[in-house]
Formats: sequence, structure tokens, C-alpha cells
Amino acid sequence: MISALALSPSLDVTYVVEALEGIQRPLSTHRVAGGKALNAARAASALGARVSAVAVLGGGAGQDVAAGARADGVDLHVVPGEPTRSCVSVFAQDTGRLTEIYERAVPVSVSAAAAAVDAAVRLAASRPGWWLVSGGLPASAPAGLLADVVGRLRDAGARVAVDSHGAALRGAVEARPDLVKVNRAEALELVGGGEEQAAPELLAAVHERTGGLVVITDGAAGAWGTDGERVLRATLTGHTGGFPVGSGDSFLGGLLVALDGGSDLAGALSLATAAGTANAQVPGAAILDPALTRSLTSQVEITASPGSPRRT
Repeated sequence: MISALALSPSLDVTYVVEALEGIQRPLSTHRVAGGKALNAARAASALGARVSAVAVLGGGAGQDVAAGARADGVDLHVVPGEPTRSCVSVFAQDTGRLTEIYERAVPVSVSAAAAAVDAAVRLAASRPGWWLVSGGLPASAPAGLLADVVGRLRDAGARVAVDSHGAALRGAVEARPDLVKVNRAEALELVGGGEEQAAPELLAAVHERTGGLVVITDGAAGAWGTDGERVLRATLTGHTGGFPVGSGDSFLGGLLVALDGGSDLAGALSLATAAGTANAQVPGAAILDPALTRSLTSQVEITASPGSPRRT
């Protein structure tokens, strides 16, 4: 079972237009239950996993998010909150450029945050498996919330994956999650490294703080991962796409599907890389073709980096 805690979900809308100017009638419109946590949950569900989620939702957009998540196969548990935000992406066909307009995370009250975490812990105690906590936290979130979430979910018997940034990520890492998945910029922010720092060194620095699996994505350069004993790099050449929104979330969904199914790190990186690439082929965050994903998985190249990721 793969589950998600969504404290800052959104209604994600993608418009495909002829040009980003004047009045446009969208050529196509794509609405999904969004925010990073629900995006990853949708990708995992599309790849065949049993998926549940706890989300703080409110207002009409919140109702649309709930309906969308359930239609995507997610067993959703709603905690009432303030009206849910919307995030809009506009793809202009004439330039191939994507413009993204994201509302800030909706404030979450202390009581709503506590109710959501309590609901997640109760579910974790009855549904062993992976829990993902993904995205930034609202500015209203209590200090140390993500660290508390990681600790309580682990105490309930769950394995916990974190994909966040800034102060929330630093707090979560101190609670030693089972998996940290971040991009290169987020890893550099966490460890205070310079732009020139090599990926294996970044992996080692993050692993030193967590003791668990660490995966760092680096755009077209591929993804790196370590289990503490080896450093692996995953690349997939020859495939691009015009719709990268949600690719990182699809990557995380694929990663957890593979790990939950018993794959080793190499297999997990392969499925994750393929899922992120498949997402970029079509509009809509974390919308992917499972058949294409499986096909691309066999094309992912996994290479081992010499030496141990441990720092001396």
C-alpha cells in the first residue's frame, strides 16, 4: 500500500492554447487533483498500486480535487479546511513554452493539521507500506510539523518518503525518513554545498543525515541514488516532452511503486525515470500512460559509480 499526506493540495489546471497572448479559447483543458502529494499518488495508482491519501480540502475546488482523486483510484480521506487553491499551467503551441501560475499554499489551521496527521497515523497503523509526504508546507504550519509527521508515521510501522525543501526538509531529515527524494537545488540547499559539487558527494552528504535511501534528480542529466553501499545513476536518452509539470511527482510515484513491489534500488530508479519521462509526453500533471512507462523502463540505463558513498 502507498499512501500520501497532502497538507497543501491544489486543483491543477493545464490549458493548451495557440499563443500566450490576447483572448484564447483553450485547445484542450486538463484538470487533476493536484499538489505534489496527490500528483505522486495519482502516478502510483496509474502504475497499478493500491493508493490512499489524507488531504486537507475546502470549498468548491476542494470538492473537485476530492472527486478527481477518487476517480484516479485513490482512497481519499478528507479533513475539512480553508478553500483549496488552484494552480494553472498554460502551454503555448506557437513557442512550445509553458507558463506556470501557482497560488501560494492555503493556510492550514493547527487543528486541521493535527487532524490530518492523526488520520494518517491511524491509517498507517492499519495499512503497512510506504507513506509519502511531498511538497512545501503552508506558512501557517507549526514549526517542526514535518519532523513530527515522519516520526509518528515511522512509529506506526510505516516506511516514510519525503520530497520537500527548505526548513520543512531540514526538519524531516532530522527525523530520519526511510527515503529522501529531492532535486539537485534542494539537496544543495539542505547540505550547503556549492554548485560545482558532484552528485555522489551530494548523495553522501544527505545520506549521512538520514541513514536511509537518497535519490537526487537532476533534470536532463538523470537521477542519482544511494542505499548507503553503492551509488547508481539512471539516464534515459532520446526522449523529451513539452509537459514537464508533475514529472518529479511521477518519478516519486514510480519509485515507491517499485520499492513497494520489492524492487532493488536499480529497478526503482528505472521505473521512476520512465514514469517521469512518460508524464512529460502529455498535458496534465502526473498523467502518464502505464504501457509507455513500462516500455521506457527497459530503455533506462543504470550505471554504478565507483567507490562508497560514505564520507570519511
